[in-house]
Amino acid sequence: MRPVYIWQYPEWPHFTWNEVALQTQLASVRYKHGLLTGMMKVLGLDVQNASSLEMITMDIVKSCEIEGVVLDSQRVRSSVARHLGVETEGLPNPDHYTEGVVEVMMDAVRNASLPLSQERLFGWHAALFPTGRSGMYKITVADWRVGEEPMQVVSGAMGHEVVHYEAPASKDVPLMMKEFLDWVKKEDTSLDPILKAGIAHLWFVAVHPFDDGNGRLTRTITDMLLCRADGLPHRYYSMSNTICKNKKEYYAALESTTVGNTDITKWLQWFLTTLDISVGEAIATTETIIKKTQFWQMHRDVVMNERQMKMVSMMWDGFEGNLTNAKWAKINKISSSTALRDIQELVAYGILRVADSGGRSTNYLLVED
Repeated sequence: MRPVYIWQYPEWPHFTWNEVALQTQLASVRYKHGLLTGMMKVLGLDVQNASSLEMITMDIVKSCEIEGVVLDSQRVRSSVARHLGVETEGLPNPDHYTEGVVEVMMDAVRNASLPLSQERLFGWHAALFPTGRSGMYKITVADWRVGEEPMQVVSGAMGHEVVHYEAPASKDVPLMMKEFLDWVKKEDTSLDPILKAGIAHLWFVAVHPFDDGNGRLTRTITDMLLCRADGLPHRYYSMSNTICKNKKEYYAALESTTVGNTDITKWLQWFLTTLDISVGEAIATTETIIKKTQFWQMHRDVVMNERQMKMVSMMWDGFEGNLTNAKWAKINKISSSTALRDIQELVAYGILRVADSGGRSTNYLLVED
């Protein structure tokens, strides 16, 4: 039996949802949003930029990764850093394609208050496909998709494809997108801006207006609307990172909602859960940034050699496994006695301490408090 898609219901695009069912999740997201915003506002501009650099870089890389597009994270970081006015020494120069992808995100978040127009969307699309091709195939760029062939989301080997979703006919896209863009522009004080971001995500991906790049542009629009909800010019959390970790659940949530009527309660529940996780992870990251900043401020008068600076930085950034004298010597290509002297100096300064755990080798930990 052929499924009935969400856009085929006469109520489309007038979505409904159960507000009571969303209350607890929405309250949690709002609380964490407020907490993260407050934390960022009391931090210095340097720390804000450093945090924003990490999150925007991650957001861009992971959003592309969801679609199977692999970007060089260091080139992305270099481009984002340039846009933020952050030092880029030691980072590789970004290529033309990476610059285009980054410019799309930076325009979305730094100019979040500007209207989302057809022209703006076409500009974003052109930046994602500067050659006019998706892989080996020529596609329509900077315009809505055309053609008689149905736009389908499929999986499986050739001849055994499974159709997960079929989008509206190309001839219906211009009018549908006008409705969507008019709704995005409309200021509705009765609609929570966080819910508006979730609705926009589903609505845009359901129309699937372009030949390719719909997923990336969906998440770009979502980031833009979440930026409006935050009231901040930067991104301090990455929803795309959380989605990338749970791609199967993401596609399952979209499929279960787009095949069915216009009640999107389940989708909004998934969206709020994912957003809650994303903001919660950002709070934990920001707490680490604050601790790290306080740590270096506390030890600003300690003179460390280059190896000590390197190793302490590595420990703050997520050193894998236990730090031992042998690892210190191996990483720095020095003798065991020199490594031990480096470590003992930091223990004396109160920067490192001997771990309580036993074992054949002595382990060392950062003194974070």
